[in-house]
Amino acid sequence: MSKKLAIFFPGIGYHNDKPLLYYSRKLAAEAGFQCVRVDYNGFASEIKGNADKMREALETAYSQTELILSDIDWKSYENIIFISKSIGTVVAARYAKEYDITCRNIYMTPLAETFLFEPCNGIAFHGTADSWADTKIIKDKCIEYDIKLSIIPDADHSLETADTMKNIAIINKVMDEIKKYL
Repeated sequence: MSKKLAIFFPGIGYHNDKPLLYYSRKLAAEAGFQCVRVDYNGFASEIKGNADKMREALETAYSQTELILSDIDWKSYENIIFISKSIGTVVAARYAKEYDITCRNIYMTPLAETFLFEPCNGIAFHGTADSWADTKIIKDKCIEYDIKLSIIPDADHSLETADTMKNIAIINKVMDEIKKYL
């Protein structure tokens, strides 16, 4: 059996125990992946819409990620997957590029900044009511980088709507796609 590793990169307010990352981690573990959680802290408030605070948050998350992942022997793994959410998609794409890590990716609600690091080999999920990322930009960038994009109509940055039962159906659909990708 090949040695498999899944790294989880959360968002700022969307931590590793929220549904998208929690269930993704359970699926990865069921598929035989060793799971490593990256957790961040120390962010400023009111980041949304403030370019300086966003840059600062990205640097904070990235430096914490480097520290958390510093002891991993990447070459000992045959199958690596980065599963990321929001700001975590930027951190994951940057980390893979800067450390030259060959991995597959699951980008949940990627930000436009994610594409500054030429993300590759992955799938993405985006809601059309996501106030953190423009749907047209995300669609165009996913096409440019050959990332399979699943669009969830009327879903916000957490891939949720105002309808709880619809949200359960959304999480089921997303997890089904993730399970197939794993």
